[in-house]
Amino acid sequence: MSKTKVYIDGQAGTTGLQIFDRIGSREDLELLRIDEDKRHDTDERRKFINAADIVFLCLPDAGAREAVSLVENPDVCIIDASTAHRTAEGWTYGFPELSAEQRAAIASSKRIANPGCHATGFISCVAPLVRAGVVAADYPLTCYSLTGYSGGGKQMIAAYEADDRPEVLSAPGIYGLTLRHKHLPEMQVVCGLAQPPVFMPVVDDYYKGMATSVMLHNRMLSGVSSASDVREALAKHYEGQRFVSVAPFDPAQKTLYANELAGTNELRIVVCGNDEHTTVTALFDNLGKGASGAAVQNMNIALGIDEACGLV
Repeated sequence: MSKTKVYIDGQAGTTGLQIFDRIGSREDLELLRIDEDKRHDTDERRKFINAADIVFLCLPDAGAREAVSLVENPDVCIIDASTAHRTAEGWTYGFPELSAEQRAAIASSKRIANPGCHATGFISCVAPLVRAGVVAADYPLTCYSLTGYSGGGKQMIAAYEADDRPEVLSAPGIYGLTLRHKHLPEMQVVCGLAQPPVFMPVVDDYYKGMATSVMLHNRMLSGVSSASDVREALAKHYEGQRFVSVAPFDPAQKTLYANELAGTNELRIVVCGNDEHTTVTALFDNLGKGASGAAVQNMNIALGIDEACGLV
C-alpha cells in the first residue's frame, strides 16, 4: 500500500514542529522535507506542495494565502493553521465536534481551516449552547482565556525562557487590549452570534495549556435554570466524542488549572456555578487540540482513518 505524502510548509515554526512530532514516526505517512536553505524558495515550495497528498500550512496569514495560490494539483488537501481562511468561502472549519455534518464536511474537503487556540475553547463552550437555544445569538458574551507562553511562537518562547528575562514575565500578561483579537471573526461566525464576544486573552509563565472561560447570567438563558442544567446541555451535545468531554458537575470544585491537559489532544469542559450564574471553562493544550493536535486529527478524518491515530 502506498503511503500518504505529507508536506509541512512552515516546518520550522512551533506548530510545524509540533505536527512533525506527532506524525514523524507514523509508518502510513511519507513526510516530504524541503531543504532548509530552500524553504523560502517559491518554486521549490510549489514543487513540494503539488507533490503531496496533505499539506499543512504553518505560516503567517500572507504566507498561507501565497501557498494556496501555488496549488496546481486538484487532489492536494490543504490544512491551514493560520488565521487566513477560517471564515473564508470554500473552506471547511476544522472542528469536527460541532456536529456529525461538520465531521462529514471535513472528511470530504480539500480546504480545511484549522481553528485558533482561543477560538477552540470559546467555540467548544458556546456553539452547542447557541445551537440548542440555551444562549441567544444576541447574548452579550464575555470570555477570559488563559494560555501558556508557547502560543506566542518562537520569539515569545525565547523571551520567557531567557536567563535574563525581565521580572514582569513572571506575572500574567493581559493582552489584546484593543478588544480586536484575530480569533474574534471565527468565534462569531462559527457560533452564529450577532456580535463578537468581549474577549480578554491572558498569557502566563508556563509552557503550554489553556483555560478558556465564558461567564453566563442564568436569568438570560433559555430552557435552563442552573449551572448543572447548562452542564447537561453540553454533555448531551458531546456524548460519544473521542477528544471532547464534559466533566461531571461538582458543586465542591475549588480550582481549575490551565495546564491540566498539556501534552494531550483532549479538551475537557468544566461547568461551575449556581442557580444565578454559570461559568463554562474549556481546558486543553494550546499546542494540542488548540493547534497541531487538531490539525493531525483533521488530517486523519480527511484520510478516512481513525481520527485518534498518532494522538493521545
